[in-house]
Amino acid sequence: MGRGKYKIKPTGRRQFSTPEEIFGGTSNHRRPSRQEEAEQEEVETEEEEEEEESDDETQQKRKGTESIIDIENPNLVKPKDLKAKNVDIEKTTELSRREREELEKQKAHERYMRLQEQGKTEQARKDLERLKLIREQRAEAARKREEEKAAKEQKKAEARK
Repeated sequence: MGRGKYKIKPTGRRQFSTPEEIFGGTSNHRRPSRQEEAEQEEVETEEEEEEEESDDETQQKRKGTESIIDIENPNLVKPKDLKAKNVDIEKTTELSRREREELEKQKAHERYMRLQEQGKTEQARKDLERLKLIREQRAEAARKREEEKAAKEQKKAEARK
């Protein structure tokens, strides 16, 4: 009796659990209990700790002929892991060219924005002139509206008389 849409191959057959096996709990797949899961996690953490300890030992051991011959390889990347007690606070690190350029760019932008707020840049002056013109136009339009409104009211008052 064929099950599923896949063809049976000579290498092996797919095995599916029947509903009876699932309800009866006799299927091949077994779920681990909570206690087994906790034990598995403990084993994994112990393995990680052992790996960390073995990493320290391998850093001290040298590979191949390194223990016999001292070679200064400029391309060799040395580990830069420093502990807090070994850090030299007074030592300043030099910035790379990209980092320096980025800092200069940020400072220049901040300086420009400060001048912009104070109205000392060319763009700020143009913006302020534009704002001044717009305010004058709006004030003039409001004055015209008031005059038209007053004129309408005056006509209504004359029409009532």
